Amino acid sequence: MSQRTRLTPEQRREQLLDLGIRLFANHSLDEISIDVVAREAGISRGLLYHYFGDKMAFREAVVRRAADALVAQTAPPEAGDPVERLLASMTAYVDFVDANYEGYVSMVRGAASDPVLRAIYDEAFGALGARIFEADVDFVADTAAARLIVRGWQAMSEELVLSWKADSAGLSREELLGVLAGSLPVLLELLGPGSGSGSGSAVTRRS
Repeated sequence: MSQRTRLTPEQRREQLLDLGIRLFANHSLDEISIDVVAREAGISRGLLYHYFGDKMAFREAVVRRAADALVAQTAPPEAGDPVERLLASMTAYVDFVDANYEGYVSMVRGAASDPVLRAIYDEAFGALGARIFEADVDFVADTAAARLIVRGWQAMSEELVLSWKADSAGLSREELLGVLAGSLPVLLELLGPGSGSGSGSAVTRRS
């Protein structure tokens, strides 16, 4: 008879989070069952609560793990011009939403009413926006106006992807990605002179 490997507390916690993330892909946060997670991990509900305190704390930990995965998976490649790297990031973003649609939608909705989920969501949202300015400092001037445009573009992109996932309206994936990656440079260019960039435009021209 084989003996079950005894996990360390940290290994057990990671196992439980992995199970939570697996459920996150196809279930809303409210649908993630503590009983199912505990059963699949081969532990009692009480032991799961020992690691996370309560269902809310476990849910928050799963959202944190999902948000970290989103930021990591959408990191732009080092090679390519800025628009190509943006397209790669947006492709990874669409892939993430596609693979975790139910959980992602509930995370966005939960952030509207739960301050902890909101903080996690805002942190990830901020990281995704900040990397646009950090990835290529010669491409986008880091101004308050440009950051406002980027935040608005992020919100538009998220809503567009979620709506497309629910009903594509005949828009192909390639067309969607073209709109997502192509719209930001256009929006930044429209800032024009007076944007505060000191270069005449939020998008810095390269010689």
